[in-house]
Amino acid sequence: MHEASLPKQPRAVRRLAAIVAADVAGYSRLMSADEEGTLLRLKAVRRELVDPKVTEHRGRIVKTAGDSMLLEFGSVVEALHWAIEAQRSMTQRDADMPKDNRMAARIGVHVGDVICDGKDIFGDGVNIAARLERLAEPGGICISARAKEFAEGKLDIDFEDLGEQHLKNIATPVHVYRVRVDAAISKARPALVTPERPSIAVLPFENLSGDPEQDYFADGIVEEIITALSRVRSFFVIARNSSFAFRGRAIDPKEIGRELGVCYLLTGTVRKANDRVRITVQLICAGTGSHIWSDRYEGGLDEIFELQDHISENVVGAIHPSIIAAEIERTKRRRPESLGAYECVLRAYPYIWAFDPSANETALAHLTRAIEIEREYPLALALTAWCKAREVIYHWTSSPEISKCEGLRLAKLSGDLSSDDPMVLTALSAAHSVVGDLEQASALIEKAVALDPNSALAWNRSGWVNAYLDRAETAIQHFERSIKLSPFDPMKFNCFFGIRNAHFAAHRYEDSLTWCRKGMVERPELVWPLRSMAASLALLGRIPEAQDAVRQLLEKYPDVTISKIIAITPHRGDYLVRYADGLRKAGLPD
Repeated sequence: MHEASLPKQPRAVRRLAAIVAADVAGYSRLMSADEEGTLLRLKAVRRELVDPKVTEHRGRIVKTAGDSMLLEFGSVVEALHWAIEAQRSMTQRDADMPKDNRMAARIGVHVGDVICDGKDIFGDGVNIAARLERLAEPGGICISARAKEFAEGKLDIDFEDLGEQHLKNIATPVHVYRVRVDAAISKARPALVTPERPSIAVLPFENLSGDPEQDYFADGIVEEIITALSRVRSFFVIARNSSFAFRGRAIDPKEIGRELGVCYLLTGTVRKANDRVRITVQLICAGTGSHIWSDRYEGGLDEIFELQDHISENVVGAIHPSIIAAEIERTKRRRPESLGAYECVLRAYPYIWAFDPSANETALAHLTRAIEIEREYPLALALTAWCKAREVIYHWTSSPEISKCEGLRLAKLSGDLSSDDPMVLTALSAAHSVVGDLEQASALIEKAVALDPNSALAWNRSGWVNAYLDRAETAIQHFERSIKLSPFDPMKFNCFFGIRNAHFAAHRYEDSLTWCRKGMVERPELVWPLRSMAASLALLGRIPEAQDAVRQLLEKYPDVTISKIIAITPHRGDYLVRYADGLRKAGLPD
């Protein structure tokens, strides 16, 4: 056969690439000591530290075999960024472990011409990277002189000259440099200490529209959310200039959380289609990378500022209880003796929301501990005042006057110490309202809502104060706003009972009964709403049902009477007369 008749072989595909070879030093020894544990640790390192960084720095994993990896990057700078961050992360991860048990990587980096075969790569460049990896110390990085040339002046790192090295199966010597990893790590931005209160950064929303004009819209939403979150005094919110420094970077929650010193990240996307826009928002735990909450919003661009306001209002209203719930879960993992004052308050919250006498006692115990740690802690004092006042209104104490006086004393002390924290003002308003000081309660809650118009709890308490003052329609509007701001809030059932209260104030007994039942569907174990249910049923002429409600009420509180109920009901005038009349018709003793 003539040479001309031989079939032509396809030309090999070649390209210049930054090649990285990595393995785990002493892997065989680690496997011998703990086979299953070492394998699990290796998988965790790859899943949590190595693989996400490869994606972030625009590389790809060519192949893995046991503890070794072959990677390809389009840039030496990105390859070295990955190598340094991977080493730093692994060092930090195992810092508390005995030295012999630590998992340390060796990494080699070279730039060379590679042959591509599907997803695999071959050639001397790959072999040199593998030999450089063998020269590296545990936790170290070795690179070729050619790779150093590409990185020179582009990275703030130091190199140690190891001279020319004869590498196995490589025909000519290779000049090798060791990366001063310790120096590179020390030049990296130090981790910031996260504050005790919940800390959050709102990152720039990603514009998926392909329309640069939407960048301004997305930035406007982020700025509105940052401004609104800043009103929540219990949150530490990173300023816009700091969080916007991460524009365009792939999101690694742990790394961003470490650099900004925050526990939570709020991210989002904006997508425009014709005259409509869709926004998705996600709340992420920076420590674990897990998603805590997400939602989606849509609207027309004809009313762009109203849409921005609507989104920021709803996002802030929803994430506030989501973060508090996440913080409560975090404190459950800590030993009680190690808790700080703020964490003791977090422990108290679920018991405050329970609306149960024994839970109220537990809440008071946690709050008392918080005050012992920090004597002038306004939030702990205000919440304690509220819990003491609830002992009175729900018949949870045999000494109502003592609880009332103690609640007012603590309320005054808290109010003297702080007057610009919406959460403190809300708790103080609740404490004053349930013991009948409606003028003070009204002033406090108006200020709380003005300071934080996105607080679902503040609107809830505003609804109650307005209901007590016989402003039924305003009360219902405020309860509805609370529900809209935080539809999954643990206090939503309390809004249902508040709407019941407002309808009763407006002589709408059927509506009052409907909302009372809605609340009891949410919390069927509660007994105290039977007072209101009995009164509404009796005033509707449904006496047998009213009598059954009274019977259930007396089973739990056998000494309750109409006079005791009226004495602790914050309403005034006509409401009290009708309430007493309904309870009397239902068969409750005077």
